[in-house]
Amino acid sequence: MYVIAVYDVGQKRVGKMLKLCRRYLNWIQNSVLEGEISEAKLQELKYEAMLIMDEETDSLIIFKTRQEKWLDKEIVGQERQNLDTFL
Repeated sequence: MYVIAVYDVGQKRVGKMLKLCRRYLNWIQNSVLEGEISEAKLQELKYEAMLIMDEETDSLIIFKTRQEKWLDKEIVGQERQNLDTFL
């Protein structure tokens, strides 16, 4: 499946959350990641995120679609990270 993940966590946890999410998805903008992920890996990501998050104040929002082709994505302005570039 293809997901877009958006998180809002306390300042002290931002670095940990970004590092965690980048293990599973592609970072495209501050607190926003996207990419293909299996259901099992998504469950891992959510479990590990809950270990970092403060349930009273933090959030992780995940938008799901079957495949990227079903998502109409438009970028206005400068794209932060081009996902087509491989090193």
